[in-house]
Amino acid sequence: MTGCRLINYKHLHYFVSVARAGGVSRAAERLHLTPQTLSGQIAQFEERLGVALFRRVGRRLELTETGKLALSYAEEIFQTGAELEDLLQNGSDGRFITFRVGIADVVPKFIAHRLLAPVLEVPAALRLICQEDRLERLLADLAIHRLDMVLADRPIPPGTEIKGYSHPLGESAVALMAAPALAARLPSGFPACLDGAPLLLPGRDSTLHGTLPRWLERQGLRLRIIGEFDDSALMKAFGEAGAGVFPAPAASVPDVTAHYRVVKLGETEEVRERFFLISAERRLTHPAARAVSENARAGAFGVQPQAG
Repeated sequence: MTGCRLINYKHLHYFVSVARAGGVSRAAERLHLTPQTLSGQIAQFEERLGVALFRRVGRRLELTETGKLALSYAEEIFQTGAELEDLLQNGSDGRFITFRVGIADVVPKFIAHRLLAPVLEVPAALRLICQEDRLERLLADLAIHRLDMVLADRPIPPGTEIKGYSHPLGESAVALMAAPALAARLPSGFPACLDGAPLLLPGRDSTLHGTLPRWLERQGLRLRIIGEFDDSALMKAFGEAGAGVFPAPAASVPDVTAHYRVVKLGETEEVRERFFLISAERRLTHPAARAVSENARAGAFGVQPQAG
């Protein structure tokens, strides 16, 4: 009897682990298996499927084109399995399922809120769980399906071993803000008023950490950076207290001025913040993730989309 060849999900799990780790030895250590055992399991999986999923390049294993296709489907299978587990464990009474979002700590809070607000309007009963951390740690959690998606100010960094897909949401010009008392002491005219002004910057994980100072230098302005902050809300709190001028997405200026009682000195289109939805799946299938993407692309938050 020829029968149908059912996928062995243990083998599928081993395959994904090796693909993400880039080699058998590292994956075996994480799985608490010997490399020989794991190699044997992968060989059985390839033999059962009748295709080669990996090819050896030096000391590393690389996915074949078939392997890349298999990985994208495997990740979606495990994503669906995680959603099913949430439904059965947390929403077995039919009231809700969880949607876990990682937010890179450099993403402005008002932008994150605007992007995630549609999640609470999805017809399915969802419980939104937000986790803030550095992008590299969030991507690691995404890879093992502890998160459903990640919001970031950049796509997945080049060279990252973690498999994922960066979906552009949009971008915004950058405004420079200051407490009214500090703004009154600065010279008139933008950006000339920033010459030698105390400046608060996002931390090194933020794209603005480098792009904003370079733009100021191109304007012939003297830099006086007095603070760097990984947490965007803490940076704004220092700005509210009059410690220095700080950047904010132009799209969030009405929220920032109202909440922190600061004023806008000016804005530049030459420095822009971009925002991305990072997922483990090639196609966005989760209704909450699709709601975030569709709402952002509709321009509902003033974050206009750009391809890239």
